[in-house]
Amino acid sequence: MDRKRVIIMGAAGRDFHNFNTYFRDDLGYEVVAFTAAQIPNIDERRYPSELAGEHYPRGIEIFPEEMLPELVRDLGVDQVIFAYSDISHEEVMHHASEVMRLGADFVILGNQELYIKARVPVISVTAVRTGSGKSPTTRFICNHLKTKGKRVVAIRHPMPYGDLVRQRVQRFDSMDDLDAADCTIEEREEFEPLIESGIVVYAGVDYQAIVDRAETEADVIVWDGGNNDVSFLRSNLYITVADPHRIGHETRYHPGEANVRMADIVMINKVDSVDRDTTSQLVANILAVNPYARIIEAESLMLIDDPEEIMNRRVLVVEDGPTVTHGGMGFGVGLLVAEKSHAKEIVDPRPYAVGTIREAYEQYGHLERVLPALGYSKGQLDDLRETILSVPCDVVVSGTPVDLRRLIKIDKPIVRVRYGIGGAGCEDLRRVLDSFIRGEMQEHYMHHGQPR
Repeated sequence: MDRKRVIIMGAAGRDFHNFNTYFRDDLGYEVVAFTAAQIPNIDERRYPSELAGEHYPRGIEIFPEEMLPELVRDLGVDQVIFAYSDISHEEVMHHASEVMRLGADFVILGNQELYIKARVPVISVTAVRTGSGKSPTTRFICNHLKTKGKRVVAIRHPMPYGDLVRQRVQRFDSMDDLDAADCTIEEREEFEPLIESGIVVYAGVDYQAIVDRAETEADVIVWDGGNNDVSFLRSNLYITVADPHRIGHETRYHPGEANVRMADIVMINKVDSVDRDTTSQLVANILAVNPYARIIEAESLMLIDDPEEIMNRRVLVVEDGPTVTHGGMGFGVGLLVAEKSHAKEIVDPRPYAVGTIREAYEQYGHLERVLPALGYSKGQLDDLRETILSVPCDVVVSGTPVDLRRLIKIDKPIVRVRYGIGGAGCEDLRRVLDSFIRGEMQEHYMHHGQPR
């Protein structure tokens, strides 16, 4: 039987999941390569045979996405599967046009085989864009369920940037676990706040195996999405977080628009930082594509270690890396706090950037007054430290969820900014969760938009 030859375009997340659930055991297909984008240092390696299965005894090579045209030609590819997130519809179709020019099919999978079924109820938290506020929403949900006596486990969207075999199934319930796994800043930004709240976190590569482990110690699983990807789990309650600072993106980004259309609830965070007309327009945009969605509006809560340390001082602002890089935001909570706390000056870090941090500024030209907390490798972590030490400032305001002091030695005061959600909308969310716990809504939710 002739097998269709396939390349999967990805970023070390959705691509591996699509392979594991759809392609690995299907003899009608042969995956001849992965390509990698968005994240540095995840190409020029191999999806290992231990994970790829018996039909791929040599594993599958991973190439830079820039090589896609020559790979399609040289490997005789029939189909290119697009499998990563937080990308505009226009850019997706540019990729599609290039693949069509090369004579191959361009495919985005939505097959129900991709969804993993757990034996316990699942709440999924997804988003329109990176940086919309998934993480504080996830923490709020987990903490409320805990107050109701539920054993809660969070399953985080994959970030396997290291040894893929070692990272097949990861379980974290302490900071020591993060150290032992050599987690990057980007992983710690997602894991640390949950662990600090007493929530066990699972992540990795093989999500069927992860779910099998997680459901043994959970009454409820909360899926904590990455970027704006669709949940990997079949969900009893599907929540999508929207950002009023990027109005219009809810129908212009992939697969964020799919998340809006699938949502049972759309959480609009940060409503206290925009005017009412903006929020009303966002509500109208959401209901235009998903009239069944329940809208909940929440405010941002910012907890500052010591705001007096910022007042009348020269400040370097460090922000959550993915939010201000491929997430497209020019700022985060760090800059907002620095301005509200009357910093004397917010120092532009760009002239002092070195190595891979300087390259990041060249790639993301919208960044100006903030330093992205990038640390995908030890070398990049060293570049981040050197950049911070070179900036002539009195204090560092850190808007990243990770405690930088655990990772790099900095001889400057650091004011951490932690953030959550608040306001009247949180009471609405509590009522929804209480009904969910009682079992009143687990079948009602999963309406027409969520695959069953």
